[in-house]
Amino acid sequence: MASTPTSPNPETEHVIQFIDRVRQRVGTVVVGQDIVVERLLIALFTSGHLLLQGVPGLAKTLLVSAISKTIDLDFSRIQFTIDLLPSDILGSEILDQKTNEFKIHQGPVFTNLLLADEINRAAPKVQGALLEAMQERKVTIGNHVFNLPAPFLVIATQNPVEQAGTFELPEAQLDRFMMLHRLSYPSIDDEKQILRRNTNLGIRIETKGAVAETEFDVLDTSTVGSADDLVAAMQGVQQVHVSDAFIEHIVAIVDRTRKHPFLELGCSPRAGISLIKASRARALIHGRHYVVPDDLYALAEDVILHRIRLNYEALADGHTSQSVLQGILNEFNA
Repeated sequence: MASTPTSPNPETEHVIQFIDRVRQRVGTVVVGQDIVVERLLIALFTSGHLLLQGVPGLAKTLLVSAISKTIDLDFSRIQFTIDLLPSDILGSEILDQKTNEFKIHQGPVFTNLLLADEINRAAPKVQGALLEAMQERKVTIGNHVFNLPAPFLVIATQNPVEQAGTFELPEAQLDRFMMLHRLSYPSIDDEKQILRRNTNLGIRIETKGAVAETEFDVLDTSTVGSADDLVAAMQGVQQVHVSDAFIEHIVAIVDRTRKHPFLELGCSPRAGISLIKASRARALIHGRHYVVPDDLYALAEDVILHRIRLNYEALADGHTSQSVLQGILNEFNA
């Protein structure tokens, strides 16, 4: 077994400083969402995709926009609706009447950060079109295949309450998301701070009038890091030490989901891969050059929960996916 490094190298220290600058900048416009910021950085540093589940108004769009401006990344937002077509996301071939030739019009998927707002409102055909982009990071338009920019990250949102006019994401697409994070309401103190900041917003003068400012208007467009900083962070994740015991622990937990009497669907090997990648990134974000069990247990719900399904007997007895997963984790954390 490889030995564990005794201390971070200078490159790692530089990456940690970069991460601190990003979190501080995002904190100037987004209050009380430190865990979500951490999950976003984990996804970005590991080239994973993130699904955010929460009711409207929890600053999901603001958070993604702030991250993109902080690290100087291209950002696109797609509002998913029932009448959305695959070409609205990927692009299409358009006939140029002057030359009588088809030209490629690239869609909003050609970006670094793609916010797929209320992804479960799109028809299965549209969700399937996004699947190739998420998994293979390339897009087929007509007879042409295009590579997507690097980095490319899909951050999707869905409303857990309103189900009218929605389509449940298939297991194949859910498995493509490295993490599914469930957002909760802010604490009382955080909400007080949100309201105080909002009362300090003014108006923006336009040509013939003015409009009230929002949090988007006060986003600082100056960056605190470059593409090189992002690459260094991704390289830093690869240098985080993972012990054989940690890998065995993950394999045991994943295998338990496949054999649990309450589960009809367990985790695929992709879940274990995602746990290791996410744990390494979390360790780096917390200033460590090695993973610890706390990384695994902190991320297990986000990585595993959307990949398991209860059987009929478990549902009839009132069990939940959260309680079953917690029971599995308690077996290995005793």
